[in-house]
Order: sequence, then structure tokens, then C-alpha cells
Amino acid sequence: VPGLCFLLSLSGAITQKPKATCPPCPPNASCVNGTYCTCDPGYVSESGQKFFTFPLEICTDINECKPPFSIYCGPNGECQNVEGSFYCRCVPGYKLLSGDVEFKSSSENTCQNVTPSNKGKKELQQIVDQFEMLLTNKTLWEMGKKQEVSSTATSILQNMESNILATALKAPGQKVQKVQNSTMAIETRVVTDNCSEEKKTFHLHTQMNSMDIHCNDIVQGNIQGPSAVAFVSYSSLGNIINASFFEEMDEKDRIYLNSQVVSAAVGPKRNVSLSNFVTLSFQHVKMNPRNKKSFCVYWKSTEQGSHWSRDGCFMIHMNKSHTICNSSHLSSFAVLMAFTYQEDDSVLTTITYVGLSLSLLCLLLAALTFLLCKPIQNTSTSLHLQLSICLFLAHLLFLTAIDQTESKVLCAIIAGALHYLYLASFTWMLLEGLHLFLTARNLTVVNYSNMNRLMKWLMFPVGYGIPAVIVAVSVASRPHLYGTPDRCWLHLDQGFIWGFLGPVCAIFCVNLVFFLSVLWILKRKLSSLNSEVSTIQNTRMLTLKATAQLFILGCTWCLGIFQVGPAAQVMAYFFTIINSLQGFFIFLVYCLLSQQVQKQYHKWFREIMKLKSESETHTLSSKVSPDSKPTEVGDIFPGQVKEKF
Repeated sequence: VPGLCFLLSLSGAITQKPKATCPPCPPNASCVNGTYCTCDPGYVSESGQKFFTFPLEICTDINECKPPFSIYCGPNGECQNVEGSFYCRCVPGYKLLSGDVEFKSSSENTCQNVTPSNKGKKELQQIVDQFEMLLTNKTLWEMGKKQEVSSTATSILQNMESNILATALKAPGQKVQKVQNSTMAIETRVVTDNCSEEKKTFHLHTQMNSMDIHCNDIVQGNIQGPSAVAFVSYSSLGNIINASFFEEMDEKDRIYLNSQVVSAAVGPKRNVSLSNFVTLSFQHVKMNPRNKKSFCVYWKSTEQGSHWSRDGCFMIHMNKSHTICNSSHLSSFAVLMAFTYQEDDSVLTTITYVGLSLSLLCLLLAALTFLLCKPIQNTSTSLHLQLSICLFLAHLLFLTAIDQTESKVLCAIIAGALHYLYLASFTWMLLEGLHLFLTARNLTVVNYSNMNRLMKWLMFPVGYGIPAVIVAVSVASRPHLYGTPDRCWLHLDQGFIWGFLGPVCAIFCVNLVFFLSVLWILKRKLSSLNSEVSTIQNTRMLTLKATAQLFILGCTWCLGIFQVGPAAQVMAYFFTIINSLQGFFIFLVYCLLSQQVQKQYHKWFREIMKLKSESETHTLSSKVSPDSKPTEVGDIFPGQVKEKF
């Protein structure tokens, strides 16, 4: 008995061992691994989290039949949402060949017309053909003034809608009709049951555009007889009533029509205002609009003429391919897109142009110094010269051609040249940083000629070759992304700008490591030097130059990262001032602060003044003895002049 009790108590202890228990999950959710809850297929959590433990989370049904999903069921088919799922069915007047009522995808669509008469569809086709004739009549559109064109377009649109609705109502048995050609597409729906289904919404779809309208707005109360709704997409009407008819257009923005023009109308009573919003989905003509703002507009008719207006139209969603709008009335609609540009700060623009102009002058003087001053010519001077040349050409091209956007080809060439020149400048900055690091590391080494030979062998292939490879790859992969509508520079689309920012960030990080390493090496060597005064002075001068090169080697570009929040404006000014004066820093550090260059400047100045004095003496002697032979400067000081030249 005691043994049996022991076994029973042991089994009870094992049974009572705590196990992982699933938290209470809300309706339409299930437990995962006894730890988390997740919404069932066809549902999504209101918080957007896939896994959650909050017991009051709500799993809502996903409407697969509306944007952004908009399941396409194929021609003459429509999507029907149900709780947790969806299904497809044939529109009224059509049925599946199999006799089934539902199907799951467009691949299973076998909807066939069961309407005995096809008269209404033939009449709609005639209307479509007549509109095509009007649209291709160039005399009608090109000879008239803008106001006349808008009035003509309004008249044609209204007549089209009236004829389409009248044709649809003639054959109420054909509840759904669809026709199209190259210029337009039409879908009509006829309602004969006076909206027997509560909250019923009709979905009309033509040429990748769609409309959702409530049944009550089609029937418009207790109207005797059938009611109809028409949805029309015009393929090329936007070329005639284009963005120039948008009166709210800002001169700084470039507006263009980024959708087809669509029309929506109900009958027999032409009701314009609605009790519920109508939802319109437009497919973009130009996909992936980045850095642009979108307008939902309708064609407004006034006594002064018709134009695009935003009254009563609201954008509710936009992605790369579609814009979805709500409207409180029926009319003709479209989507306008505007390139948005940041307003230029006149002070920053002035600072940029003044700073770059000063840099150009300083870079020119520095390049001439590096070429003509023989006492300082070495590997380091060659690096300074190439950096000065690349920066000079880049700044000059930026000042003179960055806004030359009239010709796309020319703008793309300018953008490619700027891409190459600025990458080459940063590459030479990298070589400057490497040379500074090697110089500091070999400061106490007697023979470091191997380092100089290595730099001479590497610098030209690296300095000009690596940027050429990067630009060549960029041109080969996406040549159309060179040149933007407002600047001859790289597009931001598809991450193309990283063809420049990637190498620049890498060079910035490497140069920062070089700079910190140089400071550490110099600090260690200064502490070990006690007697060699000249070496200490040289080391201190090298430390000063290393600090100055923090500005020269592009490290100040990190200020651009801090252009966020309240300090964005201040950091923008610091960034612009320091980086536009990069050429001045090069001339200051490598020329004005160099003792050898100062001596050479003094020597050149004395020689110029001496030659000027000799020239004045020659002129005076010629005036004193007009009949005598003119005396040449070389005759007075032949040896000195020959030596100087």
C-alpha cells in the first residue's frame, strides 16, 4: 500500500508539471506553437502584426475584391467577398459552361453570354466607332482655341454618356454589356430589382480602371422601370484635354496627366450628386511615380469654359501602379501628377555659387603652383594636382551646366560627366588619405622609396580607372536614369543614386580611419622625440595638415546626415559653406601654408617686379635717345634674363 501511494503521488506530480499554455486568442485567430496567436487565412489583425499575444486584438476580414488586391476574375466575371475568403461568379447575363455558380480564378472563367439578343451591344459598338471618328478629326481639335476645345470636349462627353445610357436601358435584359476598341472601352450595368440586396455595391471595370458605386445611387429612389450605370475609359482623350486645362497648376510644378480619362454616369435620371462616395481606381500611365504629388480631378463645366478641378475629389491611396480616389459626384475624372521640387533657398544658392567660384579660382592657382613650383614636386604634389584638376572640372561643369535640362540626351551626358568627375575627385581624396597615412607611418624610417614607387604605380590607374568602371556599369545597366526633369544629375528611382553615394560613403569611412590613425601615430611619435627639434617641428606641421585634410578629404560631407529635425536649416548652411570652399582649403593648406611655396612666391614676385623695373628703364632710355637703336632688356642683363627664361 505505501508503494502504491508513492507511485500515485509521483504520477500526479508528473501530471501537474506545467506546460506551455496558449494565450486566449480572439475570434478568427488560432494559436501558434502554444505561444502566439495569428489571424486565420483571409483575416488580418488591426495592428498589422502577424503574431500577437494581446487578447483584445481584432482579426478583420480581408476584402480581396477591392484595392489593393482587386482579384481579377476574367472577362464577364466579378469578385464576391465573403468572410475569410472570396469567390468569382459570372456577371448577370452570363453563366459558366459547367453550370456551376462559383469559381476561384480567371483561369477557371468560362462565362458565356446567355442573352438571346445582341442588339444593344451592336449599338454600343456604333457609338464607340463614332467617337473614334471624332477623336481622330485633327481639324476639330487643332484649329480651335483652348476655350473652344474644352467646350467641344464637354459636349462630346455629355452626348456620349447620354447615348450609352439610352442604349443600355433599351435592352434591360442585357444587364451587363462591354465593348471596346483602340480609343475607348465601355461597361454598362442595368438594375431592375430596385436594389433588393441591402448595401449592394456594383464594381465596373474597363482597361485596368475601375469604379465602385452603391446601388442606391444608381436607382435614385423609387423610379419606375430599370436604371443603368455606365463606366467609360478613354485611351487617348487625355492628349486633348491635358494638364494645361488644370487652372490650379503652380508655375514651379510640372503637371502631367498620369491616367486615362474616365466617365461615370447613371440614368434615366442624370443625377450628378451622390448620397455615397463613388470609388475610382486609376492605373498609372507612368509607373512608380517617386517624389511626385497626385491630384484627383474631374472635368468641370462652367460658362467661361471647362477645366480640370479638384472640388469634391479626394485621393485616398496611391502606390506605384494605381491611384484610388473618392468623389461625391459623377463626371469625367483623371489623375494629374506633379513633379514636386524643394523650394530653393536664395541665400544657400548664393553661398553655393560664391563659394564654388572662389574654389575655382583657388583650384586654378593651386594647379599652376603644383605644375610650376619645382622645389615641391613629388608624389604628394602629383596627388594634389590631380585632385585639383578633377574638382576644378567638376565645379565648373556644375556651375555652367547643371540646369541644362532642355535636351534629354545632353542632360544625360552632363549627368554622366558629373558622376565621373565627382567620383574621380573622391577617389583622389582616398589616395591623399592613403599617402598621408603611409607618410606618418614611415616618418622615422630612413628609406621609404618603396612607398613612393608604389604610390606612383597605383595612383593613375586607381584615381581614374575605378570611377570609369563604376560609371560604365551604371550606364550599361540604367542609362535612362541619367538626368532628372530639373537637374542634370542621377535619378533617385530604383536606388540609382547609390551608384554615387555608395563609393562616397565607403571613401568617407576609409579616410576617417586614416585620419584617426595618423593622429594616433603622430601622438605616439611626438612623445618619443626629445632632441630632434626639426623632426618635431615637421611632425607638428604634419599633424596640422592632417587636421586640415579632414576638410579636404570629404569628411565634411557627414554634415549632410544631420540635416534633419530643428537643426536641419543650420546644418544645411554649414554643409554648403564648408563643402563649397573645398578648393580654398586645398590652396590654403598645400600652397599658402607651405614654406617652400611661400619662398617660391616671393622669388616669383621679386622677378616680376625686377622685370617690370627693367621694362620701365628700357622705355625711359628709348624716350631719351629717340634716334638711337632700341635697347633690349637682354642687352642690359643678358645673363640674368637668359637664366630666368
